[in-house]
Amino acid sequence: MKNILTLLVLATLGGCATASSTYLADGKQGLSIDCSGEAMSWAKCYEKAEASCAGTGYTIMGTDGSPAVKERDKTLGVDVGNFNSRNIVVACK
Repeated sequence: MKNILTLLVLATLGGCATASSTYLADGKQGLSIDCSGEAMSWAKCYEKAEASCAGTGYTIMGTDGSPAVKERDKTLGVDVGNFNSRNIVVACK
């Protein structure tokens, strides 16, 4: 039981960026990439976009995410306990 709980925690913290199909305002197909969470970063979003577009490149159509926490709101200089949402919408070239 202890091993299962440990694996579940690691899977939750590790996570990975996910991509899902979406339609853009002009009717073309795009990708919505979510890389939310403490263990993720904007760089993970861009890596997933590059991998999802199979090396053809992409254009960022929009971004959405949690605002950065101000230094005075951090605990001992670390952003503790806040969920960071990050999402980009891209169109493959």
